[in-house]
Amino acid sequence: MLVCLVGCATPSAEVSPQPITTSPAPQGSQAARTPQASGSPDLLYITNREPIVASGNRLSYGAKRAIFLSFGSVSIIQKRNSSAGKSEFRVDTVSETGRFPATPYGVVTTASGLRRTPEAVAAHEQAVALLQAEIARRLATAGRKEVVVFVHGYNNSFDDAALATDEICRSLQNQFVCIILTWPAGGTGGSFFGYNIDRESSEFAVADFKKAVRAIAETKGLERLHLLAHSRGTDVLASVMQQLAIEAYVSRSSLWQRYKIANAVFFAPDIDLDVASSKLFAWVSDPDLAFGSKSAPDTLPSQGSLHLTVYSSPRDEALKASTIISGSALRLGQLAVGNLPRGRSEAAAKWEGSHMGGLVDFVEFSGGGGFIGHSYFLSDATIKIDLVALIRDRAKAGDPRRQLVEIKRPFWRTSDASQATP
Repeated sequence: MLVCLVGCATPSAEVSPQPITTSPAPQGSQAARTPQASGSPDLLYITNREPIVASGNRLSYGAKRAIFLSFGSVSIIQKRNSSAGKSEFRVDTVSETGRFPATPYGVVTTASGLRRTPEAVAAHEQAVALLQAEIARRLATAGRKEVVVFVHGYNNSFDDAALATDEICRSLQNQFVCIILTWPAGGTGGSFFGYNIDRESSEFAVADFKKAVRAIAETKGLERLHLLAHSRGTDVLASVMQQLAIEAYVSRSSLWQRYKIANAVFFAPDIDLDVASSKLFAWVSDPDLAFGSKSAPDTLPSQGSLHLTVYSSPRDEALKASTIISGSALRLGQLAVGNLPRGRSEAAAKWEGSHMGGLVDFVEFSGGGGFIGHSYFLSDATIKIDLVALIRDRAKAGDPRRQLVEIKRPFWRTSDASQATP
């Protein structure tokens, strides 16, 4: 039971027998944008999972950690035996396009001190260029010059991550370039059915994913970047954003100005409330941090279109188990008005709209979301509708298209009336 309570994977995918493919598609090819049997165009993946050879000599990626970052394409097709009236999908072909050098990168001692080796720098620059060329090719044919990135949670396989990203992309009507950012989840052994192994693997992924998000953001033609994460993936994303925000602040910029990050969306975040606040707003709480060449204690850069949306549910059984395992006072994904532990009212006040300048909205999910109430971002139409309004329509909380009920800003709850198909 505990293996489900601490974060069940999305339904397992089927993978069709396909030969391993590692050569990149020609940059002029448009095959990657061809819709497939009512599914999405193929998705771009970026991963530091270890490659594996699956049955039928198929390329896939497992739960072990790789010391290099791989990227490529994964196609999703509809199952032949889909239930009547219900479309079901499976992973088809996985094709690796390129890899970053193994970490740590090589260094050499010179008269001026340590330097990265020319070979490591050249290999890194080549990988970045190849990844950005692939993203730019997809942007050129996309309806919106925007990228949606999804980071999955605990105990998700590579195929689980691909199918979840595909479902999000289809909800957005395939107008965006969609990217799977998948880390080595699904570990076995250790305590709590591999939860502790997955936790360390999620921490392992941060440095690689920071490089990946930076490369995505700096791709020519990109107008807006949307970062989505679920469960343990929100901790990964929070850490990535923390490091990039500091990087931007030191250069007198912000996540929006430098990286074009318009939305960060956390679904059922499996991260402690205090830890999340510390990571996401580290740059706010450090006035001694250099702003350019020296500190500017009373200065903060413009945040532009950047916005954080947190979907939470006090009935999330998986996060209740995670709270017990971690000894946490409250997971961010359980946050709701009236659901704070004693003595934490001050912490809650820090998230109020007036204090954070309107950067954050909390949306309390009022439905069930399945057996343990943790995967409602995929199973519930209400959440899908709200996500589409947020990302595709750029509607703010309070806009009638969001169909949210205000509790007390920045706290909202989903409306039972929003049950139409997005």
